[in-house]
Amino acid sequence: MRVLTRRAAAGCAGALLLALGVTAPASAAGGAQPSGAYTGMGTCPTSSSQLKNADGGTVGCVVATIGGGSMTIGGVTVPLTSAMTAKFGMYWVNGGPSVTFPDGNETSIFSTVAPTDGNELSSAPLDVPIPGLTNYFPGVTSAIVQVQLAGPITNFAPLAIGEDYPVFQLPLKFHLLNAFLGLNCYLGSSSNPILLQPTTGTTAPPAPAHPITGDPGGVSLGSDPDGYSTLLVGISGATLVDNSFSVPGATGCGIGGSLDWLVNLLFGLGSPAGHNSATLTGVSTNLAIDSSVSDLAAAIKASE
Repeated sequence: MRVLTRRAAAGCAGALLLALGVTAPASAAGGAQPSGAYTGMGTCPTSSSQLKNADGGTVGCVVATIGGGSMTIGGVTVPLTSAMTAKFGMYWVNGGPSVTFPDGNETSIFSTVAPTDGNELSSAPLDVPIPGLTNYFPGVTSAIVQVQLAGPITNFAPLAIGEDYPVFQLPLKFHLLNAFLGLNCYLGSSSNPILLQPTTGTTAPPAPAHPITGDPGGVSLGSDPDGYSTLLVGISGATLVDNSFSVPGATGCGIGGSLDWLVNLLFGLGSPAGHNSATLTGVSTNLAIDSSVSDLAAAIKASE
């Protein structure tokens, strides 16, 4: 029993270290960083070819934080106990894609560009209990779950706030770290992601799910304090929901995937659309929007 306990503790420590190793951020670069409404936009890709080519249309920088919420996958609810932060650049060329809603409002559909450090989504690992087990040892009697992007955030529609329309598409994969599952256990993949399309409005899911409704939160508008033409948009306290996505079965769990079946059994996978849901709460988003990429870059620089 003592040997088993030591092994469990070692497995727990190993899983935790691996999870933390996956998410540990690189040390912050020296020098001043953007502040105020531009906080977190120091890695906005204003020098990218995409934003430069959209000069004269609309370009921008986005920092969004998801404060909490939960995801129900199959029959298991996973609380999102740690904040997640998304950062990216956005652009829309004149005459680009847009959508008109039944109430007559219209929004542009922005393309996105990853930040210069490549860290488009960051989050701390989650400790998720394994169904049927008392969680004595994190990483042994639970899974340390790292939420990761399975592709770029796309189809960003900031003015869809309050409409029954997705604000963005968010492809995810969950990396499960556990002493018995090995290092390559995943739910979702880059080729078969868990694709969230959350809305602040009301969903229209397939049966047996019923519609659920989010909350657009509050919106504020401001101008650049240093006289640049950049428009500053803040969205706070929003709730985004989605219950129309599917979750594929596990892959890579155990030696040669030998425990995929067990993970699928415990978590009710693969789980078709209508059996899963996501509620993202406390969502705050800061946007800096301009028609000139050089003006936008200068405004961010001036805030340091």
